[in-house]
Amino acid sequence: MTTFTLNGVEREFGESEAMPLLWAIRDIAGLTGTKYGCGVGLCGACTVHVDGKAVRSCQTTLGEVAGKRVTTIEGLDPAGNHPVQVAWRDRNVPQCGFCQTGQIMHAAAFLNETPKPTDDEILTAMSGNVCRCGCYQRIVEAVRLASTGA
Repeated sequence: MTTFTLNGVEREFGESEAMPLLWAIRDIAGLTGTKYGCGVGLCGACTVHVDGKAVRSCQTTLGEVAGKRVTTIEGLDPAGNHPVQVAWRDRNVPQCGFCQTGQIMHAAAFLNETPKPTDDEILTAMSGNVCRCGCYQRIVEAVRLASTGA
C-alpha cells in the first residue's frame, strides 16, 4: 500500500510500488490532465509536482512518492487561475494542447524557484519540455508574463 497526498487529498494505492506514478494518476485516480507522451521522460508531457518540484510522472514510481505531496494540473489551481494558467490563456499558447499541462506544471515549478527569470533562464528551464507544434515563443512570453504577476 502506497499513501501520498494527491492534489491536497491523502490517497492510498494498493498497486505495486514499481508502478509509474502516471498510471496511478490517470488510470486509478482518473485525473487525465497529465498526459502520456514519450514514456521515457524525454518530452515532459507527464510533468507533475512532487513536493513542489517538477518531475516526470512516467519515470517516477509510486514507491518514490510515498508520503509526499503530488500535484497535477487539476490541483495546481482548481479554478484554472494559477498565474501561469492565466498567462497561458492571455498569450494563446496552446495549439494542439497535448503538451500544455506538462509545460504549465514545469513553468509553475520553475517560477517558484526563480520568480524573476531572464529570457535565457526561461529558455533553459523550459528546454526539456517538447512542443511538437512549435509554440516556444508563446511559451516564453507566457512564462515571462506570469513572472510579472500581471
